[in-house]
Amino acid sequence: MIRCRWIAGGILALGVLSLRCAGPRETARLADVPPLVTEAETTAVRQAATLPLRSAIDTVRAGRFDTGRLWTFENPPLDYWETTYGFRPDSAWLVHAQRGVLRLVFESGRCSGAFVSPHGLVVTNHHCTWESLDLIDRPGEALLEEGFYADSLQEERRLPGLYAEQLLEARDVTEQIVRGLEEIRDDVERERLRNRRLERLKQQLEAEVRDRDTTLHVEIVPLYHGARYTAYIWRRYHDVRLVMTPELRVGYFGGDFDNFTYPRYSLDVSFLRIYGADGQPLKSPWYFRWSTEGARRGQLVFAVGNPGATQRHLTVSQLEFERDYTLPQRLRLLERRAQILERYIRQQPDSANIYGLRSVYFALKNMIKATKGQLQGLRDPYLLARKRAAEQALRDRMMANDSLRNSFGNVFMQLEALQRSKAAAAPQTAAFQFFGTSTLLSSHILLRALFGYAHDLMRQRGIVGARLERLRQEALRIRDWPDSVEVGYITARLEELHDYLGSQHPSVQRLLGDRSPADVARDLVARTALKDSVAFARLLREGYLNSGDASVPVIEVLGPLYFTLGQQLDQFEARERFLNARLAALRFAVYGRTVPPDGTGTLRIADGRVEGYSYNGTQAPPFTTFFGMYDRFYSFRGRSSWTLPARWLTPDKAFERTTPLNLVASTDIAGGSSGSALIDQHLQLVGVVFDSNIEGLAGTYIYMPDRGMRAVAVDSRGVLEALRDLYHADRLVVELTTGALVPEDTAVGTAMARDME
Repeated sequence: MIRCRWIAGGILALGVLSLRCAGPRETARLADVPPLVTEAETTAVRQAATLPLRSAIDTVRAGRFDTGRLWTFENPPLDYWETTYGFRPDSAWLVHAQRGVLRLVFESGRCSGAFVSPHGLVVTNHHCTWESLDLIDRPGEALLEEGFYADSLQEERRLPGLYAEQLLEARDVTEQIVRGLEEIRDDVERERLRNRRLERLKQQLEAEVRDRDTTLHVEIVPLYHGARYTAYIWRRYHDVRLVMTPELRVGYFGGDFDNFTYPRYSLDVSFLRIYGADGQPLKSPWYFRWSTEGARRGQLVFAVGNPGATQRHLTVSQLEFERDYTLPQRLRLLERRAQILERYIRQQPDSANIYGLRSVYFALKNMIKATKGQLQGLRDPYLLARKRAAEQALRDRMMANDSLRNSFGNVFMQLEALQRSKAAAAPQTAAFQFFGTSTLLSSHILLRALFGYAHDLMRQRGIVGARLERLRQEALRIRDWPDSVEVGYITARLEELHDYLGSQHPSVQRLLGDRSPADVARDLVARTALKDSVAFARLLREGYLNSGDASVPVIEVLGPLYFTLGQQLDQFEARERFLNARLAALRFAVYGRTVPPDGTGTLRIADGRVEGYSYNGTQAPPFTTFFGMYDRFYSFRGRSSWTLPARWLTPDKAFERTTPLNLVASTDIAGGSSGSALIDQHLQLVGVVFDSNIEGLAGTYIYMPDRGMRAVAVDSRGVLEALRDLYHADRLVVELTTGALVPEDTAVGTAMARDME
């Protein structure tokens, strides 16, 4: 599964703390990229357009799309599509494709989704609803395990904490952000001014659009690492209700073993419905008709969704830092947290369900496998050689032009020097990785303590009003966790501080003294009030730091260290963002918009074909069928990862096992693409993207469909077959195939007769 890898921003998102995680892009806000277009660089852009191609560029041509095919809707590659596929969509087609897609936002991440009927029906992935299912269970229910189907509109359940966004408009605001900033030499000061401009412009645009519609929101996003800035205007829908989701055993069939693999056999879909302000299903002409015929081998398809951050424009020196520091440190942290949760789920399964820890565990296992795949990719000599060839071609183009050489000649050397500085600080960075930014990877007690610490400091400094209230509300959203999980997470954090900072570090000595990390953790959890949300709210209101709580001495050690390290990393990150921006300006000068920007969590359209690939000495087919699912079940009988619900073992006679269930396509995707619509050139939905294959995990850094990178999707035909003959979701089948809204299953016959007339 490729649910977005972003982690909830926590304190950082409110601008109180400045520390990011280990690696400059892990939790960086989308707007935090510095300006770059100076007068000299503008001249270089014009001159670069006349440069002749040299033989050194041939290697880059061999990897023409190494930086991907995540095209923006404001700059679709129409000529390329027409030349390659004989298809040139008009503006109406593009508007329909854009507005038929949604961005789904929940507490710990984002997914994509798509309208599939004129009555607000939305399809997304099963794994995109895990977090929400934990919140709507009623007594005696376990919806994640058992699935859910609303056989009437009245039974559709609202999902708290989840909202959907539809992109309506994109405006180029580059000049309003970067004008005159090149005159400021200090990296941090330049970034502060740029951030102030971003915030002012966002407020101005928000006021403008909300005058006509209060549901509209503005997001200003840097593209090409700041070579361009775009203001995206989204319509937000808060009333999102669950219509249908299958059992975990089929939505996540194969479990962690099959995750990021292909051939694959998973019904990873859920159906939601958007309701309007009047409490009725939303009426919208922007939807994709559900294809009953599906796609065929070699067919042109487009993945339309909201891929998260990619890092395909980084230099080789930056990728080597990721390989040697960021990814190994992240992997160690993820594996330790997953082990803690796995043990608790095994020992206390009922309690784990109550606290929603099973979905947290699945998310961590997903992140572990993704991180391993990224690390393996960066350890592949071929991948780095291909990146070096592309980098050398860019350098050659730069050196061949005086203006480009004078403007950008030292940017590669400066980035290499910065990586050496970052390496020196890597142990301190690793000690606090994800400390204040993730409710999945941080102890909730320590996270509450950090919020309390920041809250009191802000009040002491006279910071009140909306900013303080936002911090308080963010803090109060942190949920309670079981004591034993807290002990495990706090122990792991203290051990990491000891291992990375050293036993002689003053802060480590103050925290541990002559006790073990486990002893300190057990004592803290036994005595603190922060394990209870009600008590935490009271301490936050009355003054946390003067409360005498057992957590105060701990955070009074960790807090200042965290802030101090954050200031150092801010310097590194401000410098790196500025240099990345200059590198992007060079690349933009040479290649322009023929190279798409990195993923930014905003809407993209990616072209490709339905096609298999070579792997493991054999061939992966473009489609799998239900027969393959049953083969996995019988081949691994008794293994929980491949068990099937009872209804699947005794299906109706009409159930056709030859129906395609999953498919692969060469469309470009990234984390956040989960739930993306896979559509054909007739705007029909032929699949729902839910994963990458193993070969595609290195796609964070480079896109190589020639090396087997593929998007994995649920086939539209398999979904219909399961809904019709296994789940008997009659009104849902009618709505998907005819567009008719059926209020309840008992009215299906009437609706079908009316449609036939």
